[in-house]
Amino acid sequence: MSPPDDERRCTRCGTPYSEGQEYCLECGARLPATSGLVATLGSAWRRRIGWYPGDWIWPTLLALGVAAAAGAASAIWLADDSSSANATVVATSPAATSVQQTQTAPEPTVPTATATTTTPTPTAPGRPAPRPPAAALVTWPASRSGWTIVLDSIPNVNGRAGALAEARQALHLGLKQVGVLDSSSFSSLHPGYFVVFSGIYGGEAEAQSHVIDAHRRGYRAPYPRRITP
Repeated sequence: MSPPDDERRCTRCGTPYSEGQEYCLECGARLPATSGLVATLGSAWRRRIGWYPGDWIWPTLLALGVAAAAGAASAIWLADDSSSANATVVATSPAATSVQQTQTAPEPTVPTATATTTTPTPTAPGRPAPRPPAAALVTWPASRSGWTIVLDSIPNVNGRAGALAEARQALHLGLKQVGVLDSSSFSSLHPGYFVVFSGIYGGEAEAQSHVIDAHRRGYRAPYPRRITP
């Protein structure tokens, strides 16, 4: 079931869109599905909460549920295996009717060596250790096809400086392999935008597994995207 017209708004900029439209004409963000199970779940989410992070949330929640179930099963198996390893079976022989006490010869006394404490010679103060270099923005490898996580898309008319500033902020928040690329140079992207991205991955599943990390660090609508030169 498709969402009503008043619910068809871009999750990033709020611009209305028509049924069947894949990308927002205002900011270029990928729009949620308007039919099928994902659309029905997204519509129910909006009615209850009023804010919808995007269609990526469903495969992410499914992956987390599968991982949690696998972790619980692994913990149960390890606990059972540990209990079996610690069990001790004691065999009793009817012929063993007495216990012989054995005396242990006293251990020879070993003289204790006296430890010599050496006072380190103070060294002359030198130059302070250099600070580690700040993390740098990455550049998408030339002629490389792959997947990444789109953090934001900024129109070219706003200038590259704003996109670079947002990319450095993403590095400061702890995201890895952050950079800026011009969408006009890639056939898989809509031209006219500076795209702030995080990560260079070989497949969609690998990129999807890192979306939740970007979401936790304050990005409301990160999504995986194929990058093709």
